[in-house]
Amino acid sequence: MKVYYDFHIHSCLSPCGDEDMTPNNIVNMSLLKGLNVIAVTDHNTMKNCESVRAVAQNTDLLVIPGMEIQTREDVHIVALFPSLNAGAAVEKLLDEHRLMLPHRPEKFGHQSLMDNEDHLKGEYPITLLASIDLGIDEIIKEVMAQGGVVFPAHINKPGNSVLANLGFIPEDWPIAAVEIFKPDENQNLITKYKASYKVLRNSDAHYLMDISEAENSINLPALTIEEVLKYLGEFKEKK
Repeated sequence: MKVYYDFHIHSCLSPCGDEDMTPNNIVNMSLLKGLNVIAVTDHNTMKNCESVRAVAQNTDLLVIPGMEIQTREDVHIVALFPSLNAGAAVEKLLDEHRLMLPHRPEKFGHQSLMDNEDHLKGEYPITLLASIDLGIDEIIKEVMAQGGVVFPAHINKPGNSVLANLGFIPEDWPIAAVEIFKPDENQNLITKYKASYKVLRNSDAHYLMDISEAENSINLPALTIEEVLKYLGEFKEKK
């Protein structure tokens, strides 16, 4: 079956995310745009994922728990998990290596924790816009140990991307997909990495209007988290 996706969406828990990125707004906008599956991927936490999944429970939208993790190398990678518990286990490790710097919402934006009725439960008190003191290899290992998958985020962006910060994608990374930020039409870059990886076109949405339209799709035997993660973890033969 053809499945329309957006695997990189921020909620209002990310300080750079708009305050309108609430659980109900994310789910309803994704449905209006014709998406079948999304992933909620806030910076270095997944504490709003449960609320978004609860909103989507009685709809046709599949919500995958995830995070956009900022590594020691200042590289952003997206981690998707088979369950909330699996993601929580990785987040517990991140907490042990997190910069415990109090967040300043007046300067960097709110970090809003929401329930499934879009009520504010509180604010996450520690800054989420800081690198975790773990290397990329360490994070990939921990995510995979929990049954999750990882892909480098927005490799075509000039900051916080693997190409901008490292200059290349190491051949020994156990990753099967990379993400191209959707406005980029650099066909040479897409062609180069399409030979070895599944190239995802996600929105990295921080505003409701930026959530992807039903234009990027993958083919799956069934619309389940297991099948999505299996697809994203299956390697192409590298050339």
